[in-house]
Amino acid sequence: MQRAAALVRRGCSPRTPGPWGRSQSSAAAEASAVLKVRPERSPRERILTLESMNPQVKAVEYAVRGPIVLKAGEIELELQRGIKKPFTEVIRANIGDAQAMGQQPITFLRQVMALCTYPNLLNSPSFPEDAKKRARRILQACGGNSLGSYSASQGVNCIREDVAAYITRRDGGVPADPDNIYLTTGASDGISTILKILVSGGGKSRTGVMIPIPQYPLYSAVISELDAIQVNYYLDEENCWALNVNELRRAVREAKDHCDPKVLCIINPGNPTGQVQSRKCIEDVIHFAWEEKLFLLADEVYQDNVYSPDCRFHSFKKVLYEMGPEYSSNVELASFHSTSKGYMGECGYRGGYMEVINLHPEIKGQLVKLLSVRLCPPVSGQAAMDIVVNPPVPGEESFEQFSREKESVLGNLAKKAKLTEDLFNQVPGIHCNPLQGAMYAFPRIFIPAKAVEAAQVWDGSRLGLLSLPGFT
Repeated sequence: MQRAAALVRRGCSPRTPGPWGRSQSSAAAEASAVLKVRPERSPRERILTLESMNPQVKAVEYAVRGPIVLKAGEIELELQRGIKKPFTEVIRANIGDAQAMGQQPITFLRQVMALCTYPNLLNSPSFPEDAKKRARRILQACGGNSLGSYSASQGVNCIREDVAAYITRRDGGVPADPDNIYLTTGASDGISTILKILVSGGGKSRTGVMIPIPQYPLYSAVISELDAIQVNYYLDEENCWALNVNELRRAVREAKDHCDPKVLCIINPGNPTGQVQSRKCIEDVIHFAWEEKLFLLADEVYQDNVYSPDCRFHSFKKVLYEMGPEYSSNVELASFHSTSKGYMGECGYRGGYMEVINLHPEIKGQLVKLLSVRLCPPVSGQAAMDIVVNPPVPGEESFEQFSREKESVLGNLAKKAKLTEDLFNQVPGIHCNPLQGAMYAFPRIFIPAKAVEAAQVWDGSRLGLLSLPGFT
């Protein structure tokens, strides 16, 4: 073996005699014979297997990108290879990716992003001055005047200032502190981070996290990953998916037998149920959180997506402030927004923010420490978020086009919401509540009695449901 290895290291030609007067080929044959004599070793066991992996990761389920989506990808590849199917394309309805479904990006946002990405364009007359002004401000706040540099872990300072100013305008003058703003990799990153810092304890003292059912699967996935306890509260389908505080009380009361309910998650407007909560409902929820000493998480990424003329978006921050200092100074609240939804649909930039108020000063330091582990959110996503919260204003040259495009997108989404609702309600056996906002419908399907009977006798062996006798 040593001789064969030496020949390989010296790079001898197969026909060149080796140092021992034999050809390399004969030495290789000898080496091969030696290897055959040695007993075969059993394959080395893998260190990482399904049995040895982190059980919390294995418990995670995320239906938005689950087995059905993987199967859709396989079918798409088959279509690309020319495999014949009774259809020509796969329509992905698993996720709210507006631009993937044909929504056009907002011109002003893309102009500022182009200028930030390639600053030489700042000299081009093709770009409006208001876009150049915003791009220069963002770049001047970046290290080396470059979008490619790291930012502070909490985010670029001037962008956090713009977010705070936006919240103050949105909430009719309710003050927002830039120091309470944390820029994130989409809203999902913020939600995961806050839950990470909230979950603690073991046994009956393990943190319970209250989530709405139906829910956005991010919540159950993060809860599983953190080995927290999922506490379900059910939205009232008969009342257009409203949130009933009596249901919250039931959920907390039952959860206290096996965990410590500490977090209440609200999605408004609702995902996937499409409801918009009334101000009275939000007040009741805030009072309940104050009463039960719960940390509130308000997922408000669809705040621009309100379609019903009878509904209006109310931020939890604004309502909390207007309920008076007993609430506004004590209830801990984290609220979230994103570039991915609304009229922007810029999912790929992964821009977002969270505002966290009434956080204990020592916990604030721990939160910044946790955020610093991932260095910073993508600076391009931060820039995109800045354009969302700092759009053109009346008097600027891009204002009219921006307003026209924004209203067009929101108007089309409203029409599609109504069309979806009406089409579902025309199908026998399906009922869909009014779609007040967001981007989804969650219809009820009434299963025929014969289908229920067939399912009850199905033994799960070889027969599929549709092939059972009596099923029509």
